[in-house]
Amino acid sequence: MSEINSGDTAWLLVSTAMVMLMTPGLALFYGGMVQGKNVLSTFMHSFFALGIVTLQWVVIGYSLSFGTSIGGVVGGLDFAFLNGVGTDGAGRTVPHILFMAYQLMFAIITPALISGAFAERMKFSAFCLFTVLWSTLVYDPIAHWVWAPGGWLASRGALDFAGGTVVHLSSGVSALVVAMVLGKRVGYPRMRHAPHNLTMTVLGAGLLWFGWFGFNAGSALTSGGLAATAMVNTHIAAAAGAVAWAMVDAKRVGKATVLGVASGLVAGLVAITPAAGFVTPMASIAIGGAAGVVCYGGVLLKSKLGYDDALDAFGVHGVGGALGALLTGVFATQALTPNQSGGLLAGNSALMTTQLLGVMVAAAWSAGVTFVLLKALAATVGLRVSADEEREGLDAALHGESGYALGGGGAHVAPEEEPTREPAPVLVREQAL
Repeated sequence: MSEINSGDTAWLLVSTAMVMLMTPGLALFYGGMVQGKNVLSTFMHSFFALGIVTLQWVVIGYSLSFGTSIGGVVGGLDFAFLNGVGTDGAGRTVPHILFMAYQLMFAIITPALISGAFAERMKFSAFCLFTVLWSTLVYDPIAHWVWAPGGWLASRGALDFAGGTVVHLSSGVSALVVAMVLGKRVGYPRMRHAPHNLTMTVLGAGLLWFGWFGFNAGSALTSGGLAATAMVNTHIAAAAGAVAWAMVDAKRVGKATVLGVASGLVAGLVAITPAAGFVTPMASIAIGGAAGVVCYGGVLLKSKLGYDDALDAFGVHGVGGALGALLTGVFATQALTPNQSGGLLAGNSALMTTQLLGVMVAAAWSAGVTFVLLKALAATVGLRVSADEEREGLDAALHGESGYALGGGGAHVAPEEEPTREPAPVLVREQAL
C-alpha cells in the first residue's frame, strides 16, 4: 500500500473539480457560437456527457484505460465496476479512487469536444449512442496506449503530459470525420449561421482557461515543482496563442476580434497540453504562438475543402493537438523528460519519431473507428434530424424548450432570422468563412 500524501491529495481534489468545470465552460463556449434556437441542444451535448460518460467510465471505461495491460492495447477488466479501486495509493501518493475520478473528467470532456462538429443537426439519440461507443472504442484504448503502465506507446517513450494526443487529437480528428459524414447544415455556407451570443462564448473561454490549470498542472499528480512548471507553461501558451491569433486576424481582415482572441487562447491551451510538464516557459511561448497561427490556418481549411465543422473542433483541437504533440518532440528538455533524453533541440531525434508515430496511429484509429460507428448509427437510429426540424431549431424539436422565452413566459421559440447572404469575411471562424 502506497503512502498517501495529503498535499498531493488536496491538489488533485482541487484539480478534479477544476477539470469538471471545463465541461460547463465548453457548453458556454460552444453555446454562444450557435444560433439562438440551438443553444440548449448544444449545452445538452456537454451536460449530458457529464452523466452518460461518468456511468460508462465507472462501469468499464476506467478498467479499459488503466486496467492490467493486454498486449499494450487495452486494459483488462480487473477494475470493472470499480472493483479494487479504493482509498489506497495503488502505487501513487493519492488515493486510487481520486486518480480514477480525475481521469474521469478527461474522459467526459473529450467526446463533448467532438460535438462542435455536429452542432445544430445531429439527433439526440445518435449523440447518446455515439458518445458511449466512441468513449469505449476510441478514447479508452488510446488512453491506455499513452498513459497506462504497459501501454504500447508509453513503452516506446511517447510523451503526452495531459492529453494532447489522448484528448485533443482524438476528438479533433473524429470531429472532422463526423462533419464529413453528417454533411453540411441546411443552407451552409450560402446562409449565415452567425453566433448568437459572443459574450457567452468569451465567458466559456475564461472558464476553460481557468480549468486548464487543473487539466495540465493537475496531471503532475503532485503539488510540487512539476505542477508549478505545468501551470506557468499553460498560462503563457494561452497568452501567446491569443496574441498570435489576434495579430493574424488583424493582418488578414483588418480587425482583431474578440472571438479570435478566445479562439487563439484555446488553441494555445490545446497545443501546450502534451508539453506542459516537459518544456520551459520560453518554449511555451513558441508553442502557444505557433498554435495561434497554425490553428488559424486549420480553421480556414473548411472553406477551402468544403466541409462543415460547425464550431471548428478539428481546426482547433485536431490541428492543435497534433501540433502540440510534435512540438513536444522538439522542445522537451533533458531535465524534465524521463531518462533525461530531451527532444530534438537536445539532440534526441528518436523522441520526434515516436511522437510522429503516436500522432499518426492515434489519428488513424480515431478516424477509422469513428467512420464505422457513424455508418452503423446511420443504418439503425439515423444521424441527422429532418430539414424541417433543423429549420425549427433543435431546442424545440428535440427537447421541447427554448433558451430564450419571449415576452417573459412560456416555452416560446425565437423565430429564425431571415436567411441572408454570407457577407465579406470579418471573423475568422465558421461564421465568416
